[in-house]
Amino acid sequence: MSLAPVRHFRSETTLITDPAGLAALKPAWRALWQRCPAATPFQSPEWLLPWWDMFAPGSLRVIAVYEAGELTGLAPLYAQDACLRPLGVSLSDYQDVLALPGSHALPAIAAAIGTMTDIAECRFDEVPPDAAVLGLQIPGWDERMETASPCPQLDLQQRLPRSPLRHVRTARRHAARRGECVIIEGDADNALPLIAELKRLNGARQSGSVFADDRVEAFHTAAMPGLMQAGLAQLYVLTIADQMAAVYYGLRHRHRAYAYLGGFDPAFAFESPGAILLAHAIESARREGTLVYDFLRGGEAYKYDWGGRDRFNVRYVLTRST
Repeated sequence: MSLAPVRHFRSETTLITDPAGLAALKPAWRALWQRCPAATPFQSPEWLLPWWDMFAPGSLRVIAVYEAGELTGLAPLYAQDACLRPLGVSLSDYQDVLALPGSHALPAIAAAIGTMTDIAECRFDEVPPDAAVLGLQIPGWDERMETASPCPQLDLQQRLPRSPLRHVRTARRHAARRGECVIIEGDADNALPLIAELKRLNGARQSGSVFADDRVEAFHTAAMPGLMQAGLAQLYVLTIADQMAAVYYGLRHRHRAYAYLGGFDPAFAFESPGAILLAHAIESARREGTLVYDFLRGGEAYKYDWGGRDRFNVRYVLTRST
């Protein structure tokens, strides 16, 4: 499918349907992403370009909006079975489009979607409540919003609860009895081996590991160098008696830290190595001036033990009216 440049209000919209064209957009994409206040790491080119390279579940329909020659809006979408969905589905806890505040990006994106006669639905399953896409209204299309996943948030300006801190102190004492405990921070040199260790440990105690699909490890391996270079990724590993006990994989952007993925060796279950690393990540975030620690999707009990309070994602669906 091809779409000639379309002018809408004072903007010009183009449709990108090939991976090379999308990759060429990376510098302007990253500049726009940095200027959008609601953007998360899951909308960055460092996250979404490797995702498309690895999964590519449909045909690219990326809508780029320019005003006075500047990229002011980007909707990284793909089409599958008459439905538009955002790049990054399944592995991205937050889905959104990029729209510069005060620009005409959202109505231009809506107009471009409206011209796609083979599309009957536009679907975003995990949208944060402050997402730009919630302002995307397409004339002649019906809108539906539903509650989606809980994403507990921890306010790092508040005092942390005593109970998990006591548990972590006990865990550290137990770990010290097993041997020397060392926390190593991942960097560009050791990040890729740590992803391989994370896969091993994540699957060691879970029958349904997120790495069951080999493409997931390949995606994180491909994305990690760019995420590290952009300062978006955080990796921590805990060794006990020179053995790999746990790995923590987080993201960070502006004043928010995200707990993305973790894994630990069941042989050290008594020492709670995952809790030790989580406490280290939270403490590090506070020292760096982070305001919010985001536990991301899921209502696991430990998130509330730390004082997390639910913020619910939204399922946002636009359907062409009959």
